[in-house]
Parts: sequence; structure tokens; C-alpha cells
Amino acid sequence: MTEHPVKLFRLVLVLSLTGLVTACGQGVGDLRTYAQQIKSQPPGRIEPIPEFQPYQNFEYTSHDLRDPFKLVDFRRPDENLEEIAAIASGPKPNIDRVREPLEDFPLDTLRLKGTLTKDGIKWGLIFAPDNTVHRVLEGHYMGQNHGRIILVTDDKIELTEIVPDGLGNYIERSSAIALIE
Repeated sequence: MTEHPVKLFRLVLVLSLTGLVTACGQGVGDLRTYAQQIKSQPPGRIEPIPEFQPYQNFEYTSHDLRDPFKLVDFRRPDENLEEIAAIASGPKPNIDRVREPLEDFPLDTLRLKGTLTKDGIKWGLIFAPDNTVHRVLEGHYMGQNHGRIILVTDDKIELTEIVPDGLGNYIERSSAIALIE
């Protein structure tokens, strides 16, 4: 009894494979016709490879000109050497100190909103662009040019900034932030 279904299964399998093989052979006539048509055409012309120009060396002949990557000293040679030495020994920012939060903002973006006196010490209230209010005292720093606060009054904060002079040195500049009502 088990032999009959196995024979039937084998017969169905052989018939289905035969049907698949014969189905694959049909419908390729148009493909063969197209291939024959393409083969019968004359071959096309292939463009030749373009001729490359040989590399031409460029010789840099400006060895005697100024190096564009070196700092230019705009001082005149007839300037007094003592004056140049005094400028070079002028103020310099302390880059080793810890920066304060208000040094991240340009001075013209900071606003004095008022003052507060506690235990005889006058504090300035500075509104920063990040929408926070900071308390500052004399000796604190603010602005991006190493501005040190020298005086806090009811209507302004005075400070001294150390700015580059364009010749590799620094100069002191007075600035102030006035109370805006």
C-alpha cells in the first residue's frame, strides 16, 4: 500500500520536470532572430584613445622674494630701538589663567542691567546673550579681549582690555559698559 503513493509521486515529479524543460525551450525564436540581425550588421568604429600631453615641469623662480607664510614686520628700520623694545615689553594677556564665562561673548553683546551692594561690596549684574545674568566684581574678566574690570559704579562698569596692535604686540585699551534703562 505504501508503494502505490510513492510510484504516483515519482510519476508526477517526472511529468512536471518534463513540462518545465519543454517550456524553457519555447519562446527563444525571437531572441535568436535578434541575435542574428545584430551579427549581420557591420561592426562599429571605436574611437582611438586620446593622446595625452606629457607633463611639463614648472620651476619656481621666486626664491629671492618674501616668504608668504612668515609674519611681516611693518615697522620702519629708522624707528628708535628703545621705543620698539618698550612696545615689545608692554602688556601681555595672561593666557595661563582660567577663563571666566563672560569671556566667551564680545563686549558689545553684554548689557549692564544694574548693580547690587552686599556687605559693602558692589556687584555688577551683566546680562549675557545666552539669557543669563552674571554677577561681576572688580578684578573679574569679561569680553573676548582679556577685559579686566577696574571699576563698578551704579551706572557703568569700566574695564581695561588687552588687544593686539597688529605688529605682534599688545596695547591696553579702556572700555566701559553703561547701564541701559
